[in-house]
Amino acid sequence: MLKKEDILLSHQILDSEIIQPRPDDSPGAASIGEQMDDACVLYCERFTEFLIDLLSQLPTRRFLKPLVADVAVVSKCHLSALYTHEKGRLFAQLVDLLQFYEGFEIDDHDGTQLSDHDVLLAHYSRLQAFQLLAFKKIPKLMDLALCNIGAIHNRADLSKKLSILSAEELKDLVCDKLKLVSGGDPCADRVDFLIEILVYFFEKRQSQKEAINALPLYPNEQIMWDESVVPSINYSGEGCLALPKLNLQFLTLHDYLLRNFNLFRLESTYEIREDIQEAVPHLLSYINSEGETAFRGWSRMAVPIKDFKITQVKQPNVGEVKPSSATAEVTFSIASYKAHIRSEWNALKEHDVLFLLSIRPSFEPLSAEEAARSTVPERLGLQFVRGCEVIEIHDEEGVLMNDFTGRIKRDEWKPPKGELRTVTVALDTAQYYMDTTNRAERGAEDVYGTFNILMRRKPKENNFKAILESIRDLMNEAFTVPEWLHNILLGYGNPSAAQWTNMPDLLEVVDFKDTFLDAAHLRESFPDFQVCFLNPEGKEEPSPNPPFRIRLPKTLKGSVHALPGNKKSSNSATLGGDDMATQGAEKEKLIVEPYIPADPGPYPQDQPKQNSVRFTPTQIEAIISGIQPGLTMVVGPPGTGKTDTAVQILNVLYHNCPSQRTLIITHSNQALNDLFEKIMQRDVPARYLLRLGQGEQELATDLDFSRQGRVNAMLVRRLELLSEVERLARSLNLPEDVGYTCETASYFWLLHVYSRWEQFLAACEENQDRPTFIKDRFPFKEFFSNTPQPVFTGQSFEKDMRAAKGCFCHLSTVFQELEECRAFELLKSTADRANYLMTKQAKIVAMTCTHAALKRKDFLQLGFKYDNLLMEESAQILEIETFIPMLLQRQEDGHARLKRCILIGDHHQLPPVVKNMAFQKYSHMDQSLFTRFVRLGIPYIELNAQGRARPDIAKLYNWRYRDLGDLPYVREQDVFHKANSGFSYEYQLIDIPDYHGKGETAPSPWFYQNEGEAEYIVSVYIYMQLLGYPASKISILTTYNGQKLLIRDVVNRRCTSCGISPPSKITTVDKFQGQQNDFILLSLVRTRFVGHLRDVRRLVVAMSRARLGLYIFCHRSLFEQCYELQPTFQLLLQRPDRLGLNLDETTPFTDRPVGETGRVHFVEGIQDMENLVVFKMHQLYRAQAISHYYAEFSEQDPQTENPKMSPSQRHHTEEDADMPFANGENTTSENGDTGNALAENNDSGNAITEDGDTGNTPAKNIDSDENKMEE
Repeated sequence: MLKKEDILLSHQILDSEIIQPRPDDSPGAASIGEQMDDACVLYCERFTEFLIDLLSQLPTRRFLKPLVADVAVVSKCHLSALYTHEKGRLFAQLVDLLQFYEGFEIDDHDGTQLSDHDVLLAHYSRLQAFQLLAFKKIPKLMDLALCNIGAIHNRADLSKKLSILSAEELKDLVCDKLKLVSGGDPCADRVDFLIEILVYFFEKRQSQKEAINALPLYPNEQIMWDESVVPSINYSGEGCLALPKLNLQFLTLHDYLLRNFNLFRLESTYEIREDIQEAVPHLLSYINSEGETAFRGWSRMAVPIKDFKITQVKQPNVGEVKPSSATAEVTFSIASYKAHIRSEWNALKEHDVLFLLSIRPSFEPLSAEEAARSTVPERLGLQFVRGCEVIEIHDEEGVLMNDFTGRIKRDEWKPPKGELRTVTVALDTAQYYMDTTNRAERGAEDVYGTFNILMRRKPKENNFKAILESIRDLMNEAFTVPEWLHNILLGYGNPSAAQWTNMPDLLEVVDFKDTFLDAAHLRESFPDFQVCFLNPEGKEEPSPNPPFRIRLPKTLKGSVHALPGNKKSSNSATLGGDDMATQGAEKEKLIVEPYIPADPGPYPQDQPKQNSVRFTPTQIEAIISGIQPGLTMVVGPPGTGKTDTAVQILNVLYHNCPSQRTLIITHSNQALNDLFEKIMQRDVPARYLLRLGQGEQELATDLDFSRQGRVNAMLVRRLELLSEVERLARSLNLPEDVGYTCETASYFWLLHVYSRWEQFLAACEENQDRPTFIKDRFPFKEFFSNTPQPVFTGQSFEKDMRAAKGCFCHLSTVFQELEECRAFELLKSTADRANYLMTKQAKIVAMTCTHAALKRKDFLQLGFKYDNLLMEESAQILEIETFIPMLLQRQEDGHARLKRCILIGDHHQLPPVVKNMAFQKYSHMDQSLFTRFVRLGIPYIELNAQGRARPDIAKLYNWRYRDLGDLPYVREQDVFHKANSGFSYEYQLIDIPDYHGKGETAPSPWFYQNEGEAEYIVSVYIYMQLLGYPASKISILTTYNGQKLLIRDVVNRRCTSCGISPPSKITTVDKFQGQQNDFILLSLVRTRFVGHLRDVRRLVVAMSRARLGLYIFCHRSLFEQCYELQPTFQLLLQRPDRLGLNLDETTPFTDRPVGETGRVHFVEGIQDMENLVVFKMHQLYRAQAISHYYAEFSEQDPQTENPKMSPSQRHHTEEDADMPFANGENTTSENGDTGNALAENNDSGNAITEDGDTGNTPAKNIDSDENKMEE
């Protein structure tokens, strides 16, 4: 327990061990630097960090803050020698952080955030009371007592006014009258300490909002290379840092945003720093004969500046000191670049972020000793770094390029002319103000006159500014999160408070539509209830059929169905069997109402799309929770149908709450497209779906779901519907001009269609006894004469009436769609139509978390609204990128509109990518909101049956989950029972010895390669291709970028030259998360240290990508000793560590059961596998040659058998007839399509990229981002 004596002891150490007499106070004394005790410095840093941790959490803050204030910790630290010493830089930053949290703007009693106005009033109140005391009791301070507050609220003025008091008077004022510190404090006799106490207590502090608004969003050279703020990648985790931490709890939402803002800004700074350190050395800067900086090299991402000039600086806005805007023009040449790099520079567009660098190298190159001692900026000659944002770019003739404002029409666009480019950029006004002030007041160098390099970054990694702006905008707004989510978000209160069972306004009766395939499926889904099927009259239904409406019972609402992470599920691990009845207690009844849905219409396109997935009881539980208000968390282990569950939640939600709008967020475009493609297969009209962002073109559909595509679809649909209206008018013998516009069609509906229907219904009431009445009198019979089947039979009044209502339903839908098209008819501009579509028309809007953060300001301006938020891959999304999508709309009457938040993810797989190890390990920046909620004990539903992999392969990772079993079809389907042709085992670990005496190598830091594993894996891949396995069914994964490029290089060398197709993907485990393939070849690379595979989450991802076959290539002796990996490697090592092949099988299909190995041929090593592949290829080419010769001879004389072929040759030809030919004509994939096992000859000099394209990527010549390990 922390006591006052502990804090006093720490300051005794600070004083006695670190604060020494200054050299000029005692002649002959050693300097402070020589007397500094490193152990004491570390103790002071650690103790300060401990105080910060306690003050930054509400439960401990309430008790610690009075203690810290009573001992005057911050003031004593400010006066210590360590605070100003060069060795105390980190300590000083920690003290500043401690001061920030001591004065944090929060009510310590009830935890509410204080506004700037509240803080200002409290400051005025303190000063006013002090002035009153001075006026009455201290005559010397009469001047201070009569001053206006503005004259004494800053540190310098206040210190000057107080300096007239003697030491005794100051002590009496501080210790006796104001009681700010105890009179027995060791420092109470020091005048500087007493004045510091008074100034610290009464000075006006800059508000957090002011500080954040005055902060430049772009990093500069000072913060980039400050190791205590932005540590290097080799952070060990031993020392402390002056960084905020993303713990489980936060003080307020403002504190939450501020910590995320600072960490996101610093992580971006680190990435920019790495890019600069990669790009600048390639320029080979030097000082020429004229004494100016010149460059003899070139860099893809950085180009020398020809001219830089500031063109405009606007006056500050009211109440601000920084300019409202500052623009400049940068001219550079792209003459030295090849065409593909020129196109990258020409592709610069509005809002892209660039960096202006000032390079000034030393006259003489640094010696090895000097280079070792110097900092990175000194080695690079880097003086200044400033960020800027592109406004527009012009070519050499001044013609505008890449215009998105509509000033240049598409048909007027022309290719850019010349080699000079001029970019108009917006400078950071806060940084510009700081630079100009520094120059004016201190005579500093003019930063903006020294820039000579313009640097760009990869577009996907360069969106940090927009995200920082979104966070800053949130801190400046009075935003509101839903009340039911507020405390949980901060980490306080009842963890299950936001669960649907504790929420108001529940859906009492839920129409599950096509969720249940049959009555038996429904009974299986509710094993704890007695299911009763009742018809609308309340009688039991003997033969119920879906769809079903379910009245949720009170016991279901009152029980907690989701489980905290430390409890076991009661569901069976393997589903599909009969559920055991609850013994000793009678089951409660679950009332289910089967109903016959209305006839949707007589045409095939009217029929709704149906679900075919037989959901498990746990998935049904997740669906019920997801459609009810509140927070739903679903943990989805690999292959458990997370996407299917999410899609069904959306489907049921759309039909039960048709007026509500849902926002879908995912981490990657791939996941978003997978989700969207499945939504399109459900009964949700395409006109209500919208896909925002850049990945829309990758959707595997003919329909365009982008904003522009949906607008065009609505306009085309409008014409189709109006032609239908004209046809209807003709059928009623009315003028066709009623189909001229949507407005005329709506009048036609009211006057002629609906009125006729009402008259028809009235007539039917009186003629129910006439079976042919409907067939004879239906008013729209001629219009529906083109249906595939006759609409009316004339045999049953009830059946014909149902068909008539279906026809009218079809007409109603036509006119409803026309009414929705009316806005697109009235709005003339494409932008207005697109905005209307997004804000009013679309019911389900999908985007990535990055797009949501980038476009938040636009969404607010357009008035975007949504009621439900569904987030896939939420365990892979940074905490702040999860939070921002909750706030893409303005509050309504002080309340948040959000009703449901559904988070789906898996915290046992890889977390968000954070490249800097310090931000990962020290600040916990890689902790997603999903993972934090799990750690807080918030109930979640864990899906417990996988349908991806063979059961034996699933055992390699299912130990990491609570009760992960297998879906019935994984055990029943034929493909999971058959062995992998040509392989003795369906999974195996293959021990790879050192190749040519070498194991792992690292040509550059973190760029790990293993040539032996690369050669072996490619040999196995060629072997599979020769057997006829389709390339699309095989993926090669590795744990490092260096190995990825090496394998691509080996594939280029050995496969493309022989006409063998490259595999589906060659990529890293991290990049392949969320994807799968039938066969995975995995290289673990390392031979000295386990490396980052020690993270069990990465192991789970690696083991769970394969459906049918997994073959792991590694250094056995290293990985079998790793404690964290034991559960998986114990299973792997139960099988031989030499690759077992079945050479009797020569096609990709076999009838051998999965448990049988057949006649095993063990491969002895890398060379043995290579020889085997060469032999197989020779065998194949020989068979091809003989077949080709035999085919030619047969063409010459079809009736004559080849006399030159011996019987053994003919037998050999027939035996090899099933082998694939070089053009792949004999290769058949699982779905019956033919695939190229051996493709046409490709250019062997090209490397294979992840998406299957070819590009020049030799393993040794690499980009900067490949120099780091994949985190």
